[in-house]
Amino acid sequence: MMTESIITTVEATKESCIECHTTCIDTLKYCKNRGGQYIDMTMMSMMRDCAEMCMMCVNMINDGSEFMGNACNLCAEMCDRTAITCEQMSEDPTMRFCAAICRKCAEHCKAMALNSASYFRRASLVTEDVLSFR
Repeated sequence: MMTESIITTVEATKESCIECHTTCIDTLKYCKNRGGQYIDMTMMSMMRDCAEMCMMCVNMINDGSEFMGNACNLCAEMCDRTAITCEQMSEDPTMRFCAAICRKCAEHCKAMALNSASYFRRASLVTEDVLSFR
């Protein structure tokens, strides 16, 4: 059974990942519309990859995957790197906002990765009632 502390960490991580996903996609669209120096394929690829990894983390958390801790560690690394890239355009408030959201998500993912052993799916928690699709 999960403690309230773990439940809080799980929910905060999922919310942060969803916010980061949305922010990276919105910022990616912003960059495409701005053009010029904002059309940096490395930065844009990082934002897209970060958004995808954030949703993968949410899915793995929801599924109780035993690989969730690894996914959260990778997500934290990708969020940190995306933040560094966005901070290179620190004069732009949209880019600063994206960097801040990525940093926040990285912190939540690091905390989730540390708690993953107490959360991931256990065979004893899966009952026949849960598996029936009547």
